[in-house]
Amino acid sequence: MGGRYFHEQVLPFVAVFLTECSIIGYHTIFKAASMKGMSFYPFLFYCRVSATLALLPFLFIFPSAVKLPPSKSPLYCRICLLSLFKFLMLMFGLKGLEYSSPTLSSVMSNLSPTCTFTLAIILGMERRLSISKSSSQAKLIGTLVSISGALVVDLYKGPQIVSISSTTTTASNSFLQSLGSPTTNWVIGGLMFTIEELFSSIWYIILAQVMRVYPAEIGVMFFSHLVEIFIAAPVCIIAEPNLSAWRLGPDISLVAVVYSGFIGACFIVRAWAVRIKGPVYLAMFKPLSIAVAAFMSFIFLGEALHLGSVIGAIIVCIGFYALLWGKAKEEEDPEDTYTFSNLTASPKDEKTPLLAATP
Repeated sequence: MGGRYFHEQVLPFVAVFLTECSIIGYHTIFKAASMKGMSFYPFLFYCRVSATLALLPFLFIFPSAVKLPPSKSPLYCRICLLSLFKFLMLMFGLKGLEYSSPTLSSVMSNLSPTCTFTLAIILGMERRLSISKSSSQAKLIGTLVSISGALVVDLYKGPQIVSISSTTTTASNSFLQSLGSPTTNWVIGGLMFTIEELFSSIWYIILAQVMRVYPAEIGVMFFSHLVEIFIAAPVCIIAEPNLSAWRLGPDISLVAVVYSGFIGACFIVRAWAVRIKGPVYLAMFKPLSIAVAAFMSFIFLGEALHLGSVIGAIIVCIGFYALLWGKAKEEEDPEDTYTFSNLTASPKDEKTPLLAATP
């Protein structure tokens, strides 16, 4: 009983929380590297290679977890789609970081359920939407509130609440001087993050469907990262033909590339969590990431905390949880048996330990 509770409740919580913190750390390191002049498209390609190489040891540790499906399986097409949307998600997300900050990225990541719900309405997949039901009302209100909060964060910075100059240590000041002063364009950054979350919603939906057919996190992530390399190579080479921009020196750019490989391995944990707990469980950790990102940006990047970010983040979180409540209420209704939310739900009979090998 205790072991089952640990695997189904404690382990997913700890794993997802540490994964979210690691991703925020990755965003912070990337932002610091971009402030030092790191070329964007070479990094985008190198991080895909690094993420793929980071998964190679797992292929030997868990050989049965990468058992290939039949050659004519439609699963391969879905993995290719998974790779495409993951590449687009990463490209727009990192571009958004160049224009803005990890804090804005964390705030806008709370739009993922909103994008999913909006996409469902546009595609006609949320066909049991009824204004008379409390679940539908909560989802609509949550969507509108989340979008309003995102607009507040994106369009209104407001006065500084906390500034790095009055609280940071001497060591942090030295580090910030080596990075230089960031130039921020929050409007463009917010737009980039919105597009990222749209692709992220599609990615999670495809991932949940793939995990039903092929419940092997290592195999799915490895083949997905491998395909991403072939997608990234021509795009990045065409976008950055200058060979000197592709050189990596022993500085923070190299650290960012190596760390991106670790983040690629972290997506195994995300895929496992989607299969065990469902995609909504991952989304529940998004509001917490705002505080972590604000703290890291304040300490390591010298980013001042603005009133607009705080107000907007609170509004986004209110809408976020209203939308989650609506989805939870909807699942309790036996009549709502086929909705867009249910398409992403994880089957309850597929709960297995972390990185369990497939038979």
